[in-house]
Amino acid sequence: MYSKSRDITLVAILAVVIAISGTFKLPGLIPGTEFQMSAPIAIGICATFGFKRYITAGVLASVINLLMGTHTILNVIVAMVFRIVAGSIIGYLGTGLIIVSMAGPIGTIVGRVAMSYIVGTPIKVLLAAALPGMIYTLLSSYFIYKAIDKIVKKTPYKNYNKNLNIG
Repeated sequence: MYSKSRDITLVAILAVVIAISGTFKLPGLIPGTEFQMSAPIAIGICATFGFKRYITAGVLASVINLLMGTHTILNVIVAMVFRIVAGSIIGYLGTGLIIVSMAGPIGTIVGRVAMSYIVGTPIKVLLAAALPGMIYTLLSSYFIYKAIDKIVKKTPYKNYNKNLNIG
């Protein structure tokens, strides 16, 4: 059953999950190569709930992070480039293993290209620093998507799962 208030609540919950998961980082072997857990979680949210809910939640997550002072405008720009690219890939190509696994690294690459133009840092340096995170995202996104999908199917929000073509 579709409910506007349930839809608003869902998007708010997803925004908080994206915002908070961005604060959890796995350390890298080299300083600056830490990995944010928000990337594979965001991919799982997009694959489960669809691009529209994902991008709305992503914009809200960016606002939350800006208001809390945990992100700068540069962080938000790079995150939004990632969201648009990765979300579009999933939105157009579907939720197969290869697509869900590759959407995050491709979004990261395009985000780093945008950052390179903004800050004037060579793209190779930015990609080298992002490589460990891209590998983590590649290896974990599909499994996180399947876990989110399985959990959602057992909740009252199952009708919002884009893979069920309901809602």
